[in-house]
Amino acid sequence: MTVDNSAAERKKKVGGVTGRGFRKGQSGNPGGRPKNIKEVKEAAREHTLLAIERLVYWAKSEEPKASVAASNALLDRAWGKAPVKFDEEDATKGVTVIIHKDC
Repeated sequence: MTVDNSAAERKKKVGGVTGRGFRKGQSGNPGGRPKNIKEVKEAAREHTLLAIERLVYWAKSEEPKASVAASNALLDRAWGKAPVKFDEEDATKGVTVIIHKDC
């Protein structure tokens, strides 16, 4: 199987689902967000406790990748993702991590 990456071939693939692009002034998602999103969220939230229990199970496991991923997920949900600030100056100094506990 060969892939043709010529300029003419790339130019044909403008975008959109059909590869023909979008008409000027026309939305790519005219129906908008699904109307039943609230019901989907409510159904998913009914399983919150189960999901947290599974994350705790994997966080305690001896499998390093699963343990780290589950621990990060638990911390992110409990405390929010840590803000990241990185300047070019920081590249020469190293990175400092600050954790604020708002209780």
